Amino acid sequence: MPEFLIGQRKYRTKEDAKKAVRAVLRGYPVGSTVDDPEHHQLLLDLLHMHPEAAVKIGPGVEAFAIAPPLWGPHPGFQVIQTDGTPNDFSYRDCFKPRTYRQQVLNVMRDEVKQTSTDYFEARRAADTLISDLSGQPLASTDTAVSYFQGPSFNAIAEEFAESLGGWETIELTSSAEQGLGRLVDRDLAERWFIHHKERAVLGLLTKQESLRLPRR
Repeated sequence: MPEFLIGQRKYRTKEDAKKAVRAVLRGYPVGSTVDDPEHHQLLLDLLHMHPEAAVKIGPGVEAFAIAPPLWGPHPGFQVIQTDGTPNDFSYRDCFKPRTYRQQVLNVMRDEVKQTSTDYFEARRAADTLISDLSGQPLASTDTAVSYFQGPSFNAIAEEFAESLGGWETIELTSSAEQGLGRLVDRDLAERWFIHHKERAVLGLLTKQESLRLPRR
């Protein structure tokens, strides 16, 4: 029977891997932080398997917490990003097979995250931390960089992939070795960075405004 991997951990089956994750979820009270280093690393490796890993990870992971149920009777996991942003994620989604397109999109988003960081810092330096949707003043801890004013991230990435001949032409490093993985061809990575920067029309929103908009 084939083994199932979460990071470097080997489980006899996928169901055994799920049981290990559920044991962590049930081992902490709602609202608490996952403070065991081994449990934290397990969840970090698991999160890299999420279909929207780059979005869930954001600028980085500070901690994991046990969140109250969003629906149904059972609590769930919440990732606390390094900027303090909480983000719920379903561990079940991490066990769903990802298409190659989803894997590449996650890596491409990670490759250009510096552009969003630079944009936010430029707006803060210019003292223009206001929502581009509502005009509401923004606290630096309640700000989301958004594509809502222009082409979506996925549209920008689709255009780039099509120019190369499709998603399968974009080679990724092993996610087990490099977290989310990276584009193998670093010249191609630079071309993608430039392509994205030239086309992205970024704006600032409150985090709640961003959450209410469709994922782009």
